[in-house]
Order: sequence, then structure tokens, then C-alpha cells
Amino acid sequence: MNFNIIRIARTILNVKDLDRSREFYVNALGFVETESSDEYIYLRGLEEHTHHSLVLKKSDKPGVHALGYKAAREEDLDKLAALFASKGLKTKWLDEGTQHAIGRALHVHDVSGIPLEFFCKMEGAERLLQRYDLYRGARIQRIDHVNCSVPDVEKAYDFFVNELGFACSEYTATENDRIWAAWLHRKQGVHDQAFMNGDGPRLHHIGFWLPDPLALIHCCDILASLGYGDCIERGPGRHGLSNAFFLYLRDPDGYRIELYNGDYLTSDPDFKPIRWELDDPRRQTFWGHKAPDSWFSETSPFLDIETGEEIVSQAAKLAKIKPEFIL
Repeated sequence: MNFNIIRIARTILNVKDLDRSREFYVNALGFVETESSDEYIYLRGLEEHTHHSLVLKKSDKPGVHALGYKAAREEDLDKLAALFASKGLKTKWLDEGTQHAIGRALHVHDVSGIPLEFFCKMEGAERLLQRYDLYRGARIQRIDHVNCSVPDVEKAYDFFVNELGFACSEYTATENDRIWAAWLHRKQGVHDQAFMNGDGPRLHHIGFWLPDPLALIHCCDILASLGYGDCIERGPGRHGLSNAFFLYLRDPDGYRIELYNGDYLTSDPDFKPIRWELDDPRRQTFWGHKAPDSWFSETSPFLDIETGEEIVSQAAKLAKIKPEFIL
């Protein structure tokens, strides 16, 4: 690897109603609204010193535009472009100024068809970590990870580890040692990118870091008091995988958001990935309660970097039908 990917840095989602989304993300969850227009809302966490980590784009068509990764240098972007082109994967350059608050950016499709974005420049913003007078809702601190559903986790794993330089913290394996799910990282936590076995490519969820486990409980109270109780899909609980506290929510457009706190350090070069057996019930929820069926079956579509059209999942291709976005 001759480039440096630092961390997951932002995601871009289509939403139908910006005012409705603002009520949920800003007033209920406590995101900071950096900037907005009639077409976009740019959101960040209290800890973040950059312009945004979540972009909500007004559209009648649901979908995820890109999972954005920050690279260390401009030359890293050129090296990444060469790598993806050498694999015959789609690449598209967006010049500086094409996207608001972002410098030059490379958009690509990975081996699973997931639209990724790489950039190294983003406008700065005031870091509000110690502005406790502004803390509200879940007290969102920063973006932490993304999780994607793909039909071949081993293929995705091999590409991210062997080609992009990610490391594995934990994984689930079948009896014949096939990787069923994997948690991969660039920063020194458990994951930036996770893959789970299923129909895809589809986005399963975006995870945001909270200051402490009590923030999850407080968020549940806030959501219930504002009439968002039905948005709580799973939790609060503690994962076996990652050891983190979690709460899964569904936003007004159906996207799944995880509120997350309490994983561990993975920086040592001799850290060995933790293996979980597929039939171990503690891997999902350490306390034992099961996830609802929706957590496994409902995901969100990605959009093609060139056409902007929904990327048809493998199962839909086989069935020769166009999938509908699942709310």
C-alpha cells in the first residue's frame, strides 16, 4: 500500500423533506447544522472540526451517493485512482469546487459495487466539544463507521485488507471458515467499514459516536418525548462484537442510524482479529436479546457514481426485478 486512507469521514443521503429531516437529526438527535440551503443540509458532531460528516440532499428518489473517506495527501487520491482503474472499476473525478466544502474528490465503485469517495480537504468548522451548553439530544460527537450488506463478504474483505490497507478487528466465520461478516478499520477503533452477508450492495447503517452510554438512554427519552418512539428499532444494548453500547434508529426516510459508544483500541501491530462463531448468540447482543427481523432484511440502496441511478442488488438482478426502497 503506497497511500494513506485515514478514516471514514462523511456520507451523503437523499431525503424527501429537509425540514422533516432537520427536526429528526438536529432537534431530536442533536447534530450541529453547519450550513443549509433549499437543496442540502450539512451536519456535524460536537467533536468534529470539519464542515460536516453527514449531507442530506433533497430528492424524490432515495439513495446513498457515497461513503466518503479522508486521505492524508493529494497524491494519495491519484494513487487510489490508479489502483481502482487497474482493477477495471468505475472512477470519476470531481474537481475542487464541484462539491460544497470539499476539495478535489475521487468517486469510485469498489469490487462489491459500493460507491466510495476519497478526498483530503474539507473546510473547517468550530469544534464544540466543550460547549456543553449546546449539547442536546444524543449529544452526537462524530461519525464512527458504516456497515454494508454484500453478497460476498470474503471478496469485499480481501479487497479492503489487501488492496486498501484496512485491518480486521473482529469477524464471524462459518464452520468451513468462510468469512460471514467482518469489521475493518483504518483509525484505531474497531471499525470504519463493516461488511455483513446479505443482498447487496446496500447500506445497512451509519454509526455515530456518543460521549458515554448514558447518552443512548437519554436519547431514548428525548425521542419518546418528541413522538419518535417508533423510530427506535433495536436496543439499547451491548454488542458482543466490538463490546460497544448501541442503539439503532430509523430516520424519517428509513435510513438506519446507529448511536454507538465504548469499543476498544486496535492500534498495536500485533493485534490479532477476534473470531466469532456464526451460531454464538452473544456476537450480536452480549446480553442475549435478539435483533428484529427488519434489522436483517431492510437496507438502503446505493446510487451509481455516473448515472445517479439506483444500483440494482444481486438478488434483484437474479429475480429480474427492480428493488423498492424499504422503509
